[in-house]
Amino acid sequence: MKSLPQTSYLSDYLAPAQIIFGLKAKDKIQALEELLDVLAKQKLIKNKKLLLTRIIDRERLESTAIGHNVALPHARVDTGGDIAVAVGKSSAGIDFEAVDDKKVHVIILIVWNPSLPGLFNHLFAGLARFLRKDDFRRRLFAANNRTELYNVLSEVELRLPREDRIISRASLLKKLQTIEIKMRKAKGIQLKQLKEQAKLIREELDRALLDRYDRLMQRYGFAVAEMEDGVCQGCNINVATGMRSAIEGSNDIFICENCGKFLVASKKKKNK
Repeated sequence: MKSLPQTSYLSDYLAPAQIIFGLKAKDKIQALEELLDVLAKQKLIKNKKLLLTRIIDRERLESTAIGHNVALPHARVDTGGDIAVAVGKSSAGIDFEAVDDKKVHVIILIVWNPSLPGLFNHLFAGLARFLRKDDFRRRLFAANNRTELYNVLSEVELRLPREDRIISRASLLKKLQTIEIKMRKAKGIQLKQLKEQAKLIREELDRALLDRYDRLMQRYGFAVAEMEDGVCQGCNINVATGMRSAIEGSNDIFICENCGKFLVASKKKKNK
């Protein structure tokens, strides 16, 4: 299996020709097709129809709009290379069913090779870090042409996340647990559908993350616990103040120092 560099830049995977400055699409599906057409034209993907199906399936599982008018649709499919990235900007905005109910103006489409299971986390960590910065978002949306947009995106540095803080969709890992608990009693068509949903999530997460998750599920029956009022609901022990502050309002995954389960912010807290 190939290894990932400790540090790289988004520009290592993105060329100006892979950017659509003015998306013509009026809805999510049209936008995805437009971006895939760019990758096909650049000969970075082989099977547009398969990719579109996989990306739509992923969107139905959970919207890839991450807030702040940005979406990161993606799929883990053999592209023939390591990674394919396309970026589109829409002045009118596109409905992606975002968590903050805002229309998406910048779409970063990522397709990566199955031989690099940690690559999406690698990319997501860098993108998330930059997208949290008000100044970066302001310059991203203020770009007047493709060259300016490319120059802003080229600043994104991609670094592997620290081991104690796993940059990933915490809600996605929690959803995997919910699905696999339901699978214990499901039968027939329902079981088949749940297995397909679980497979989509598993393809997106790192092998090391899944190994730990599976061991915890086997031993305790659950692997992901919420932090509520500063207390890990997996072991009912107070979380250290520093980690508590980091978890609140975050969609990153942490590990409880006491019970070793994955620790995520509680939905109750996030909705306050």
